[in-house]
Amino acid sequence: MEMHQVRYFLAAAKAQSFTRAAEECHVSQPALTTAIKKLEAQLGSPLFLREGRQLALTEFGRRMQPHLYQIVDQAKAAETVAKDFRLLNQVPVRLGVMSTIGPMRLAGLLAAFEEQTPGVETAVRDGAPEALAAQLDAEELDMAILNPLDGLGDNYRAEPLYTERYVVLLSPVHPLQKCNALALRDLSEQPYVDRLSCEMRDKVMGVCADMGVKLYARFRSEREDWVQAMVMANIGFAFMPEFSVTHPDSIRRPLIDPAVTRTISLITVPGRKHSPAVAAFIRAIRTYKWN
Repeated sequence: MEMHQVRYFLAAAKAQSFTRAAEECHVSQPALTTAIKKLEAQLGSPLFLREGRQLALTEFGRRMQPHLYQIVDQAKAAETVAKDFRLLNQVPVRLGVMSTIGPMRLAGLLAAFEEQTPGVETAVRDGAPEALAAQLDAEELDMAILNPLDGLGDNYRAEPLYTERYVVLLSPVHPLQKCNALALRDLSEQPYVDRLSCEMRDKVMGVCADMGVKLYARFRSEREDWVQAMVMANIGFAFMPEFSVTHPDSIRRPLIDPAVTRTISLITVPGRKHSPAVAAFIRAIRTYKWN
């Protein structure tokens, strides 16, 4: 698999046209289509449906698309690291943040740290807990803020920062928005927007199955902004951590019977030596008034 093949695929998927993708990538259309055919041969399945001038992703292509995006992002990250190393301009504080944590919850912390230590740069990288743990192992991150669920093992130190409830997110015109709180059984058979990146998704789905609650997913996405946009379009409701909601007009109702909560923790590697900037940031996290 070559990087140019991946870039050509992503450009074609976005443009829904080999011609426009070739123009965007500054190559001839035959060169682009040949590269994509070679990629399909390497992966063992077609990525596109070709019907005349119409171009669409196959189911396999849709499944591969986020993984190939990740390859491009990782390549860009590697190029940035190499550039920073050459320029001796490495970012002093590298913070990993679980992608389902709302940015507004951390904005106050970052602002307070900036005020306390002006001039210190902070780089935030988001991802799933497993990916962030791997980056901690590789010393690509100095620390992470995430939900450790059942624990990450003895190789990490977890310090709880705050706990937040899960709420039911509704549009202002949803019939259930008149309720002050919602039990899980109230949501059975209701149209549902599925947050695929939620680290507690399997737990919530398991509780629903145990209680006989049936959820009909009308839309699925790994992106929190898309989930909230679809809720506001009245596609369905969504379960969300209360501090991750960013849409100002959305309706939030407490989830009860059962209530679901998560604990967000600071994750560090025991025994790892920290730079003065990183040590200052960890102190700022520990003394920050989260509530």
